[in-house]
Amino acid sequence: MIKIKRAYEPPAPDDGRRFLVDRLWPRGVKKDSLALEAWAKETAPSTALRQWYHHDPAKWDEFQARYIAELDANPAAWEPLLQAARQGTITLVYGSRDETHNQAVVLKRYLERQLEREHPAE
Repeated sequence: MIKIKRAYEPPAPDDGRRFLVDRLWPRGVKKDSLALEAWAKETAPSTALRQWYHHDPAKWDEFQARYIAELDANPAAWEPLLQAARQGTITLVYGSRDETHNQAVVLKRYLERQLEREHPAE
C-alpha cells in the first residue's frame, strides 16, 4: 500500500516506511519529527518544473504530464520506493498545502501503475 501525507501531520504507526518526496525541506519542520526512512529528493520534480508549476491548479494537467516524463527518464530515482512498496506500506511525505494538486499525488499513482504492471489483475 502506498499512502501520502503532509509533512505537517504527525507520523502514525500505520504509515509504514516514510519517504520525503520534496526537493526542498518543508519549512519549519525539524528533521527528527518526520520519522523518515529517507529523503528521496531525486523523485521530486526538477527545479525548473517546480518553478514553472508554482502550485497553479490551472497548470495541473500539463504539470502531471511533464513530471511523469521526468519519472520515466529517471527510474533509478523511484525504484527504491517501488522496492519498499513491494515489501509493505510506504508513505510519501510532502510539504505542499494543496492536498490534491501536488507531486506526491502524481508519484503515488505512478508507483501504483508500476506495481499493477508487475501483477496485472486476472
